[in-house]
This record gives sequence, C-alpha cells and structure tokens, in this order.
Amino acid sequence: MSFNYGSDKKSALQAKYDAQKIAFGPIMFQAARALRNLGILALLRKNKKGLTTEEMAQQLDLSVYGVKVLVEAGLSMEMVRAEEGRWILTKTGFFILSDELTKVNMDFTHDVNYQGMFELEESIKTGKPEGLKVFGEWDTVYEALSELPEKAQKSWFDFDHYYSDYAFPEILPIVFKDHPKQILDVGGNTGKFSIKCAGYNEEVKVTILDLPGQLNKAFENIMEHGYQNRISGHALNLLDHSVPFPEGADVIWMSQFLDCFSQDDVLQLLLRAKNAMNEDASFYILETYWDKQKFEASTYSLHATSLYFTCLANGCSQMYHSGDMEKLLGKAGLYIEESFEDIGVSHTLFKCKKK
Repeated sequence: MSFNYGSDKKSALQAKYDAQKIAFGPIMFQAARALRNLGILALLRKNKKGLTTEEMAQQLDLSVYGVKVLVEAGLSMEMVRAEEGRWILTKTGFFILSDELTKVNMDFTHDVNYQGMFELEESIKTGKPEGLKVFGEWDTVYEALSELPEKAQKSWFDFDHYYSDYAFPEILPIVFKDHPKQILDVGGNTGKFSIKCAGYNEEVKVTILDLPGQLNKAFENIMEHGYQNRISGHALNLLDHSVPFPEGADVIWMSQFLDCFSQDDVLQLLLRAKNAMNEDASFYILETYWDKQKFEASTYSLHATSLYFTCLANGCSQMYHSGDMEKLLGKAGLYIEESFEDIGVSHTLFKCKKK
C-alpha cells in the first residue's frame, strides 16, 4: 500500500512557530481546560463587548493573577483577543466552550489519556499499553472498562458513543434493507447498536458477542428498554481465535471494533466472521479511516486516537488506513460489495460478502 499525504511548503519561521506549539502543547492544553472549566470562556460569551481582567476575577471569585495568566495563554492559543484592555471571545474559544465534539475529545484526552501518555515511548518499545498502569494492572483497557474511575469511564464511553450515535440513524436503513431476522453484534459494548436495532424493527433478534463484564453492562441497558426477549448475549474472549462465532445470523455487525486490534488479530476476527456466514449473509464494518476524511481536523484527531490505542488501549492497534482493511478482507476471503462514505461524523461503512 502506498499513498501521498501532506506537504512541507510552510516557511521556516512558520515551521519553527508550529514547533513551539508542539513543545508547549501539554501546558497550553491544561490552560484551555482551565479557561473552560473555571467559567472564563462562558463569562466572555455572555459579554460580547468583552471584560477586563479585574471584572472577570471579581465575577468569578478568582484572583486577578490567576485570570491574567490564563487569558494571556488564551491569547496565544487564539481563544481570546484583546481590544482596548478588554478580553473578547474568539471563534476558537467558542468551540472550546460550546462544541460537543471538542468537549468529548478534550475530556477523553484529559481523563483517560493524559497521565498515561507519559509512557508512550515505552509502549512503542514493548508493544504493550504501558500507560494503562496509571489505572491498574490490566492487559488492555477493555478488561478495565467496568473498573475504571467514574470520571475516566464516563469520558471513555462519551468519546466512544459520540461518534457511533451520529452514525446509527444513517446506518439502520442500510442494514435493514435486506430484512434481516437475526443480527450478530460483535463487540457490542454497552448494547447501544443492538437496542437501536430492536427499536427500529419489531421482529429482529440480536445476539451480542463480548466480554462478560461488558455484557453485564449491556444488559442493564437492555432491561431498561424492555428488549430482553429479543436481545441475547454470548460471552467470549474475542481474542481467543480458537472459539468460533455463532452461526445463523443474516447480518454480522462490527462497529468501531476492528480498530481495537492488531492487524494479525483483525485477520483472525475476519476469518471467524466469514466462517460464521451462510452464502446470503452480509457482514458490515463501520470504521473511521484516516484517509477517508473530508477535513484535516478529522485526520488529525484520528492520528491522535491511534496513539491512545498504542499507549492505553492495547499497544498494537490504531485507526487504520482504508487500504489496510481492504487488504485484510481480501486475505480473509471477503470482498466489499458496497461502500458508504461520510456516515455520521466521519465513518465509512463496508458491506462485505464471502468470495
């Protein structure tokens, strides 16, 4: 696989400035969070004409010094601007304050990744998620999810669900076009997709494959929605490739799932899916491929997310290039019958069949 991406046309002066942004990035990230969390950005949003440092300090019950160092940092981050001694919110500051995507990404970065990322170099050397040790002794984050600190757990699920939730309304008509009666939801997590399927079609039955701890959490949600008669669970270690997937499903579904595994494991999971398929079954894969993004911000976010996989999730997976997945599908004896682009926030949906 070969591809071209990026350029090196900026001036040396701009390149050096960008290098300083990277050098001080972790510090400025915390300043941005403090500007948001301490109410400074929200206060400036209410006061369109701006406020002085002293006025903000008084209204927020903060020291003048504290407000001063934060808004001056905000000036360099272009979150605020200064005009005749008053501080005014910028568009970037507005997005830090009010954009849900930005909030989800920032909270995920801080609550899940920030401390663990100190071990990134070690993770690269060992191929293990060394940063996960900040939370305890687990081999992967998926084993740890049900026991993570409440704040980290919430930010992890908010991050995971934000992207999938926007995709589901577009996906369901595609999945149900062929009127499936039985769906196998591989790596069903908290059961959101299975619940959406049960709500979309009154006859469909869904089986979730996942770790026992995740199934317990999923069934709490399933019981709340009253779908326990049509959604069942099948507990297994998805990395034990000697265990076959249950057969008989019309649709096998994997959403934001394969990016959680190394390419060797992805291939084995694809083979197990193929072996569970009858001749008419369809296999849907929903993923965010970094080369399929319309906006640079999306590609940037996906490359950063790959490092979360390296340092905290499992040490061996990433947000893949679509060519990686196409190659693995071919090796597994599968082909892409249809591809649906720009689903939800940034997803691509592959409808696959057996060769």
